[in-house]
Order: sequence, then C-alpha cells, then structure tokens
Amino acid sequence: MKDSPVIPSAWRQLRQHTQARIGLGRAGTSLPTSAHLDFQFDHARARDAVHRALRADALAEGIKSLGLDPIAVHSAAPDRAAYLQRPDLGRRLDGASRQALEPFASPGEGRPDVALVIVDGLSAFAVEQNAVPFLDLLLPRLDSAGLTLARTTIAMQGRVALGDEIGELLGASLVVVLIGERPGLSSPDSLGVYMTFEPRIGRTDADRNCISNIRPQGLSYDVAASKLFYLIQESRRRRISGVSLKDETGNDGAVITAAASPERLDHK
Repeated sequence: MKDSPVIPSAWRQLRQHTQARIGLGRAGTSLPTSAHLDFQFDHARARDAVHRALRADALAEGIKSLGLDPIAVHSAAPDRAAYLQRPDLGRRLDGASRQALEPFASPGEGRPDVALVIVDGLSAFAVEQNAVPFLDLLLPRLDSAGLTLARTTIAMQGRVALGDEIGELLGASLVVVLIGERPGLSSPDSLGVYMTFEPRIGRTDADRNCISNIRPQGLSYDVAASKLFYLIQESRRRRISGVSLKDETGNDGAVITAAASPERLDHK
C-alpha cells in the first residue's frame, strides 16, 4: 500500500479543542483533499445561511410556547437581494409595519421595560435554532426582576439598528435584539444579542452592548442569558448602554448575583 502523500501538521492534536482550521497538514504545497472538500462544504453552508429565508411561522409558534405573542414586521428592504445590497433599508421599518405596531405603543409612565426583537439578520438558521431556547432561559430572569415586556416582534430582512426604531415606536425603555450573525466557515448558526438603552432612530454601535456566538458549540444559552440579564439590570440602574457599560460578569460572581437576585445591583 502506497504511503499517504499528506504531511501531518505538528498542531494536529490541537484540533480536538477547536473548530478552527488549524493543523490541517499539507500534500505537497497544497491542502489535503479532505481539508479542501471540508472547506468547500462549510463555505456552501455559510452562503446558504445568508440567503435562506426565515421560517417565521414556525419561529412564532416556538415563541408562543414561551407565553409571548409575537407580531411579524418587515424592514424597508423588499427582498433578500435588496437587503444584501442596501444595508440602510434593513435598518428601517416599512410603512405597513409601522402602522401595525402603533396600536401597541405605550409611551409615558406605562412604558414597558424591555422590547424583544427577533431578527433574521444574516443567518435565519441561527435565529430558528437558538432564539427559543435562549429566550426560555432569559424570560424567567426578567420575570423574577418584575420587568415588563413590550409586544414581541419578529422582523424579516432586518439589521441590528431596526430594533432602535421598533423599541422607540413601542415606547420601551430598553430594546434587546436577537439576530443571526454573519456566518463563519465553522459557525453558520451563531446568534448575536444586542442591547440598547433608550432606543431611538440614530443610535450607533457605540450605544449598544453585544453578546455574540450564542449556540450549542459556542457561548451556552445559560451563560449568555446571565450576561444579558446582568447588562439589563446595570443598564436600567445606571441608565446607560454601549461603550459606557462593561460586561463585568466575570468578576466577583456577578453572573450568579444577576441571575439569582431581582433586586437592584450594586456592583463592586
């Protein structure tokens, strides 16, 4: 039997600890055939994730099982092609969606604490796989703190900033956007969460806090929910979000404190 032409990499043992493309070895000056085929497969999965349409009805049923009553909205991008070519259209609601949300606005003293916005983003697959199990762990934490929720929305052809308009329209003090992140070659199913205090049109990325790579092979639902709950509590207490608010859940057991106590947090 002829010896394999593949020359192993000295790093090959590290591959058991990561999905990253390390320790692939080489065949001459090229990648081994198996590594090349794996790359093509993962690239196709990432590309499909970007173009895949959100199964909004199935997602809505999953969210309803958690006790929420979501309403579907749409960005100003009429289709996927426009969404990918015109990011600005994905940041604003279309006229029909604005009208649909206006009856649920609660300005003034009766304004809700949190608006949950679930957005397809660049990976509808990530939202379908991860949004419901993540919310299943987040909602009891919000309930324990006595936080009120605005009408939950499922947004199609949306970008992160779409949540600012929705949160402002609903009169929420704070908006949480669950969105499919740009697929990586080893992670087409990564969910991102963005939180903004006092959402309104014109907010920038500097005004948001982000928790990324939420998925079974990445950041666990439980840890992500604890981090977000901590940030929500601190954001409401200090009335800030974004670069002014740091995730300090790794210090002094803050994750446990935030998850367990509905009371105001005084982080040391």
